[in-house]
Amino acid sequence: MTGKIRKATRHVNQNEGLIFEKSSPGKAAWKLPPLDVPEVDAGNLLGASERKDLGHMPEVSEIEIIRHFTRLSTWNYAIDLGMYPLGSCTMKYNPRVNEVVARLEGIANGHPYQPERASQGALRIMKTLSECLIEITGMDAITLQPAAGAHGELTGLLMVRAHHESRNSPRKKILIPDSAHGTNPATAAMVGYAVENLKSNSRGMVEVSALEAQMNEDVAALMLTNPNTLGVFEQEIHKIADILHAKGGLLYMDGANMNALVGKVRPGDFGVDLMHLNLHKTFSTPHGGGGPGSGPVAIRKFLEPFLPRPVLTTKSDGTLGFDYDRAQSVGRVRSFYGNFGMFVRALAYIMANGPDGLRQTTEDAVLNANYIRKGLEGTYDLPYSTPSMHEVIFSDRVQAKRGVKTMDVAKRLIDYGFHPYTTAFPLIVPGALMIEPTESESKEEMDLFIEAMKSIAEEAENDLQTVLSAPHSTRVSRLDETAAARKPVLRWKPEGS
Repeated sequence: MTGKIRKATRHVNQNEGLIFEKSSPGKAAWKLPPLDVPEVDAGNLLGASERKDLGHMPEVSEIEIIRHFTRLSTWNYAIDLGMYPLGSCTMKYNPRVNEVVARLEGIANGHPYQPERASQGALRIMKTLSECLIEITGMDAITLQPAAGAHGELTGLLMVRAHHESRNSPRKKILIPDSAHGTNPATAAMVGYAVENLKSNSRGMVEVSALEAQMNEDVAALMLTNPNTLGVFEQEIHKIADILHAKGGLLYMDGANMNALVGKVRPGDFGVDLMHLNLHKTFSTPHGGGGPGSGPVAIRKFLEPFLPRPVLTTKSDGTLGFDYDRAQSVGRVRSFYGNFGMFVRALAYIMANGPDGLRQTTEDAVLNANYIRKGLEGTYDLPYSTPSMHEVIFSDRVQAKRGVKTMDVAKRLIDYGFHPYTTAFPLIVPGALMIEPTESESKEEMDLFIEAMKSIAEEAENDLQTVLSAPHSTRVSRLDETAAARKPVLRWKPEGS
């Protein structure tokens, strides 16, 4: 290994115990002021609900609590520490200006039960964001309600179903390519459709002749991820749209990979009827941790009657408000109007960049992915020679000959100070290594990543056990994933219990 490779570091105390084991009788991190009111017996107020035994709650000092949680924070990896190359997930940097704006008092303290007349600023933010996203996608209308990308898929397919039912043609099937995101078939099934798989061709794209053979009046829509999970742009997207439209089907686009398209092409211009966006992936709102998220759905004009209600509108007096009187609406899909804090952050990102900046982020994301592709070609197998967009997919075919699989490479990468890439996805690439650097990463960071990946490939040839037993620099060694799934330990228990 060269000195240039960044190594993950251990904490000085590897044998530190959990805060629960630090407990000592009589320690306290608080002290209440003297009681200045008559004492009341809690039992008289709570009855049988009073808990007299507090269990094994730790008795610790304030400094022990602070050090415990500060120490835990250093155990986590974050985009603020280094590259997060998860393919498909698009873990980009969240600019601090987004957080500053979202915390402005008038924005952060707004309440959804405020009267519309007292919420014009918040409504204007939603209106402006909607207009920006409509322009970026080339669509005609949008709903901001869905709370995540998969929730956007659900909302979109509910509108697809409502559209066909309004034409007395309910239809039965959704076509989904094998290069789609895994949520797509689950969403289609939830809405009541049968799922029919569409195989990719040797270039990693939809085979147009196969689509023509499968397309009929039972097909409600095709759910197409574009660029798809191979990082490949569907070059025959216009033909795909024409085939669907000729028989009354709709083209739904999973917009999770818009990081490769913003400012360059608009889905509405190549025949897409509706699509969702992931604000965390494309517009830098926070990602992970269980949310909150945001997955707006943009649509063509003919689907507008089916939008979830209420719909944000401009009233006759020029003020903004909500229209609840929507007879064909699929109904509300989210409490209130969506996750407002995510709208603020996304709009801050869009306005800070402007059209030219957004276009550059797209160009940089594609450039970075191809820089890594060129850096690792010949070291790792490249299953598709088709040009890469925002992410690149390798396979472990070369390393697997020595018994090293994609998960082994990912675990070893942790020792080099990087978060692992996405392993074993997409499923149509056996042993996939899915890498997406996003526009956030510098050439210097990517050079370190490339060098680390090359070093691991060299270790797979000359130091096999080091790779197979990785990671070595973490506080927990490699887990038995099967046991963790079947016999999970979900809570702390006192020693000896």
